Amino acid sequence: MARKKREFQSSELLNSFAKIYGFEDKLRAFEIKDFLQEYLSDALFAEITSVNLKEKVLVLRIQSPLLKNDFRMRKSFFLKKFQEVLKDESLINDLLIL
Repeated sequence: MARKKREFQSSELLNSFAKIYGFEDKLRAFEIKDFLQEYLSDALFAEITSVNLKEKVLVLRIQSPLLKNDFRMRKSFFLKKFQEVLKDESLINDLLIL
């Protein structure tokens, strides 16, 4: 008889709780937010008010009109970058900038 695995890493536990309670999308949104924090300067990152993932659509709320326009102009670039960050292209189908 196979023994059950009793030792888990914290990330494995967090992922299993997310799967059970249905907030996997929120964890992925946090990964993207962390990427944006590293990728953008502090002043630009401060303009991003929220990052959400709902039904395979990533929603970014941005205060600055210039940064908003930059994201819209380079939408395909950022979409590809976010898919690389999540290591799965099927998790995000579209990017919505508000």
